Amino acid sequence: MDERIRTLSRLLVNYSTTIEPGDRCLIDYSGGAPLPLIRQLVRDVYAAGGVPFVSGREDSVTREILLGAEEDQLERMNENQLAFMRQMQAYIAVRAGDNNAELADVPTEQMNLYHQKLSPVLDYRVNKTKWCVLRYPNAAMAQLAGMSVAAFEDFYYDVCTMDYAAMDRAMDALVERMDRTDRVRLTGPGTDLSFSIRGLAAIKCAGNMNIPDGEVFTAPVRESVNGHITYNAPSLEQGFTFENVSFDVENGKIVKAEANDIPRINKLLDTDEGARYFGEFAIGLNPYILSPMKDILFDEKISGSFHLTPGRCYEEADNGNYSSLHWDLVMIQRAEWGGGEMYFDGELVRKDGLFLPADLRPLNPENLK
Repeated sequence: MDERIRTLSRLLVNYSTTIEPGDRCLIDYSGGAPLPLIRQLVRDVYAAGGVPFVSGREDSVTREILLGAEEDQLERMNENQLAFMRQMQAYIAVRAGDNNAELADVPTEQMNLYHQKLSPVLDYRVNKTKWCVLRYPNAAMAQLAGMSVAAFEDFYYDVCTMDYAAMDRAMDALVERMDRTDRVRLTGPGTDLSFSIRGLAAIKCAGNMNIPDGEVFTAPVRESVNGHITYNAPSLEQGFTFENVSFDVENGKIVKAEANDIPRINKLLDTDEGARYFGEFAIGLNPYILSPMKDILFDEKISGSFHLTPGRCYEEADNGNYSSLHWDLVMIQRAEWGGGEMYFDGELVRKDGLFLPADLRPLNPENLK
């Protein structure tokens, strides 16, 4: 077996989810590519004294279910999955679909119904278990990244097994600044947006919830967001690639949304009342991830980026916005992507993707590698 798989598995079991004796851990995977990692995860959960459970799925089968799914059927699926999840102390998900657009032709109404009915499972998993979600390198991911499979695997393991403990320590200064900040202003091409984060906790993400990782998140005060934002990273959501997404925002609400498919993006934002408000603001910090590959677990960690997320907030930074949607949209502010500025209470803290204050410079990419 590739020693890199053993290293990644131990990171997931012993660092990300900190499996302890007696912990029941659901290992959930999609596609066939992750099986070597799944087998190693089972061994390592046992070695840590935990009790592994395994669940597999395949996107083409999910598509067939969703095309004909009815409300009562989805409610029963939710009841079953939620009852099982409530017995778990930990959750590790490994995703490796062969076709990232497999759900592209499922009607938006069906996707929205699916997310609405199964959101309690997601909420319980996120808020009540020790969890980590990651992708697994396969040909589909390598193609999205524009790389050979071999080159992508090298990139993947560099990103996923970096020194997250060192990153965690470097994040402390940013957390402290965000915790005492009221007003945030973001500028860049097509963007001038401001909001408050006062009273909402800043949370470090350094390998303990996602792999790859590297972000600090909070949430905007729900009705405080005003201005205009244009995201420059494409976003694959519900099987469709949205590009050139832009929002006009008034008192927290997205009042105008444009993209390469205007009817489709507005249907998505009409999922429920909370979908047109924001539930997360996060700053991307991973020094190895520089370009989008339409995989949000990677793209939201891009060095010099931020994401401002329509939809559901997290319990750790609860701004009162609840939705079945949580759509991470990314803007890269590095110079080669058009540049941009980030201000905390009027102080310029990041320009063109690089932190300026001395206490935050350890988070710049040359210091994290």
